[in-house]
Amino acid sequence: MAPSKTESNEKIINLLQKSYNAELETVMNYLANAVNLDGIRAEHIKASLQADVTAELGHAQQLADRIKVIGGTVPGSFKLKWTQETMQPPSSSTDVVAVIRGVIAAEEAAIAGYEEIIRACEGTDYVTQDLAITLLSDEQKHRREFVGYLKEIEANR
Repeated sequence: MAPSKTESNEKIINLLQKSYNAELETVMNYLANAVNLDGIRAEHIKASLQADVTAELGHAQQLADRIKVIGGTVPGSFKLKWTQETMQPPSSSTDVVAVIRGVIAAEEAAIAGYEEIIRACEGTDYVTQDLAITLLSDEQKHRREFVGYLKEIEANR
């Protein structure tokens, strides 16, 4: 038996809230890493992270709007859980590779989250599905950029 409209909507809201949480955590971690990194090799990474802070915050705002539109509640800070272990600033402020790998892991998690939203919305909520597709595309671009950075650094070791 197919889930009811209410059950389907609750699942979509929960997934949107999870992605909203992840986007806000990403903002914090990208900001911390952009400020904490040192060294010549870090300059492009820092600039990219700073630009991505704005993009990720925009994603969180879009998710918050969609949560509200479809009848959910946007969670406050006490309802959020932080899980991005790989995005924590490394002990060495020159460990650019650790930051790049952390970004790739965060982007892969975001991609998986948006793919899950897309599947959950199939046939029931095309507007949310469209938003998730757009955000998925953004996250894939962010991931590709950092895969390229990692490739370059590893090639020049």
